[in-house]
Amino acid sequence: MTGQQGDSPDEQPYRAGFACFVGRPNAGKSTLTNAIIGQKIAITSNKPQTTRHVIRAVLHRPNSQLVLVDTPGLHRPRTLLGERLNDLVRQTWSEVDVIGLCIPANEPIGRGDRFITGELAELKAKVLAVVTKTDLVDKKQLAEQLLAVSELGEFAAVVPVSALSGHQVDTLVEVMTGYLPPSPQLYPDDMLTDDPEQVMVAELIREAALEGVRDELPHSIAVVVEEMIPEGKLIKIYADVYVERPSQKAIVIGHRASRLKDVGIRARRQIEELLGSRIYLDLHVRVAKDWQRDPKQLRKLGF
Repeated sequence: MTGQQGDSPDEQPYRAGFACFVGRPNAGKSTLTNAIIGQKIAITSNKPQTTRHVIRAVLHRPNSQLVLVDTPGLHRPRTLLGERLNDLVRQTWSEVDVIGLCIPANEPIGRGDRFITGELAELKAKVLAVVTKTDLVDKKQLAEQLLAVSELGEFAAVVPVSALSGHQVDTLVEVMTGYLPPSPQLYPDDMLTDDPEQVMVAELIREAALEGVRDELPHSIAVVVEEMIPEGKLIKIYADVYVERPSQKAIVIGHRASRLKDVGIRARRQIEELLGSRIYLDLHVRVAKDWQRDPKQLRKLGF
């Protein structure tokens, strides 16, 4: 490295830019985002396709700012919603500086991983392979997976991590930050996410509603926060949970409204943590027939 001004080891240039994690559904992308930021920003769930909104989380460090963009998983679309999500993913990929392709350590590399690697090869961004969930395998399995991943494509680096135990999360941040362009700060110091609070509140309610629901429901649930009204030390939140059919409504509400009550309790706890305030949560379940296939309904529900 030449001794240009600002490039000497003790005078690293300030770097700032955008990065995102990609991978097939359930590769651990959102959990990793949360581990890096240290706060719950992207919703996590063991149902594929839980992330629908692009949420940006900002990691502030003395000499850099890493802005993480959370995208839905790329998948074969079966509905209009699915097609829109895929368009959103590709648009995001074209706008970031660094991409981390997440591949779980405990699953063989599959067609989905090869498909995404091929799509990424066309982009300007630096692409890293991130081998996630390393806490679920032994050293031998991890070594084999790292070898298999490195043969999958041309990666700037291959980094094994465990979001759960925190192992190598800092290393991953160092590597990603190193590939960001020199740039002034992009966001103010106190900003953790540029997502309006209402979207994040809706996501937390949706996560609570997905918990323990039978497998047929994940795509069919949408949440719209109608109003957030501060009253003294309390924030009143009125939200609607939308499903596609009356039978689904019955599942979400549960016997004598027992499930909906659980959803409210779980969501309220998370929202109070997010907003740092006591909240009153008013939830209603409504049916919007086949909303995933209806452009007008999709718009109304924020897609």
